[in-house]
Amino acid sequence: MLVTLRDLFQQLMSQERLNFLLTNRIPRRSLTIFMGWFSKIETPFVRDFSIGLWRRFADIRLEEAKKSNFTSLHDCFIRELKPGLRPINPDTQILSSPCDGIVGACGAINGVQVFQAKGFPYTLIDLIGDADAVERYREGSYVTIRITSSMYHRFHAPLDCRVQQVNYISGDTWNVNPIALKRVENLFCKNERAVIHTTHIESGQEVLLVAVAAVLVASIRLHFLDVLLHLRYRGPNLMRCDASFQKGDEMGWFQHGSTIVVFAPKGFALCDEIADGTPLLMGQALMRLPE
Repeated sequence: MLVTLRDLFQQLMSQERLNFLLTNRIPRRSLTIFMGWFSKIETPFVRDFSIGLWRRFADIRLEEAKKSNFTSLHDCFIRELKPGLRPINPDTQILSSPCDGIVGACGAINGVQVFQAKGFPYTLIDLIGDADAVERYREGSYVTIRITSSMYHRFHAPLDCRVQQVNYISGDTWNVNPIALKRVENLFCKNERAVIHTTHIESGQEVLLVAVAAVLVASIRLHFLDVLLHLRYRGPNLMRCDASFQKGDEMGWFQHGSTIVVFAPKGFALCDEIADGTPLLMGQALMRLPE
């Protein structure tokens, strides 16, 4: 049987120890900064070779992309989709998934404690660093959505909402795949992240989106801020804003794969199909708002 490069790569990366060493025991910060520079090179040879190599090792669905020609690897990473490919759940009482991804962990918040993986808990205060906000989500619900490198990397408003504050927390760039999450305690609390405070326009209910960066990605673009959040950004860390979104409106993107953790207050309930390992598409039902 013919073994493709992709099959061989996946077999190697399925070995947990090797995967962890190759994606974490490296100069993470330096490689991430280098990748940010390299991915934006628009020289045709570099662009075509990079995208071609990426496609050999990952199942990238470029047929879904709005355009077929890209100026750079970065342009391909942050590709938009053709209109209508991600229908938004129309129920006004449903909070929809902000992105494509795979559910890494989900469920009820135990006081102020949640899990990044089985046996690896972390606390909301360590993740978001805001004691007042932590209390608003005590005993609530959460869903961790992992965006793999081959997926659509833009994220969208999960409900009609208003954003008036973003907290940027600088940090490391550990890989956020399941292998690393089972080995590195408080991983999400170590990595660079943006804490996006949203308020449901109709009910006033608050929902928190925590965009967690990762190795080779550490760059978060939010349309409603005039700065790019990345490893060399030095502040301010608390950014006031005033932006309104309809459910499904694009909010920003990652430059590679990463994670978004959605937190909702007590009273929200996970939709029946949401469980660890569930694949998600942006716009799919995620949680139900309180009655």
